[in-house]
Amino acid sequence: MLNAKLSVVCALAMAGAAALLTGCSSVDLDKTAGMSPNKLYAEAKDEMNGGAYDKAVTLLEKLEGRAAGTPLAQQAQLDKAYARYKANEPAEALATLDRFMKLHPASPALDYALYLKGIVNFNDDLGLFSFITRQDLSERDQKAAKESFESFKELVVRFPASRYTPDARQRMTYIANSLAEYEVHVARYYFSRAAYVAAINRAQLALTDYRDVPALEEALAIVVKSYDALGMAQLRDDAKRVLEKSYPQSQYATQGYKSKTQPWWKFW
Repeated sequence: MLNAKLSVVCALAMAGAAALLTGCSSVDLDKTAGMSPNKLYAEAKDEMNGGAYDKAVTLLEKLEGRAAGTPLAQQAQLDKAYARYKANEPAEALATLDRFMKLHPASPALDYALYLKGIVNFNDDLGLFSFITRQDLSERDQKAAKESFESFKELVVRFPASRYTPDARQRMTYIANSLAEYEVHVARYYFSRAAYVAAINRAQLALTDYRDVPALEEALAIVVKSYDALGMAQLRDDAKRVLEKSYPQSQYATQGYKSKTQPWWKFW
């Protein structure tokens, strides 16, 4: 009888201890439960400043829920997008920014959202360019660069006085130069392999889509030399007149076309 009572007491004690441990562990699961929104935001910023972007994202998502409908919640969304970007999660960063712009089209921070969207795609494009010489450039997709350009363009048009606009303009120039040079590089690739029609088409794509960028001089030269190789004298002479008129000091007009030896991306 005594043993039975002891067994019951021990069982109750163990159950109580288990409940106590469970209660403690549930408290440990969310250390932010009693934090104010401002304190939670400060904690998230500390994590971001320390490079712990995954932890910052978790805190910012909690803040979005607790401060819903307030400017602080909007700031949390923007910071979350930035944290995603810094954590090398561009797709998640862009999705967060698109959601922000859809929900808050009149936000005073919309210029920053556009700028950050451009930056995310801009850096994704830089990653693309860093490996580009190892692949057939005719197969590359320039979507990220073009989307970056469009985000910066919208920023410049809609918010000309924004503090982010001067940098956006410079990045637009860089992107346009890069994209045009990319097309010329592909045209040069085709020309070197005697694919003259393909070279003409690619060079003309650069001439049609871009204005006032350094690569266009070589694009015209490729057109001239390609028509010459095809024996199409009239079209060659027409293209040569455009080259000489547009670039009267062109080395291509005076020395003829020569393939570049320097890396193609160093167009500046």
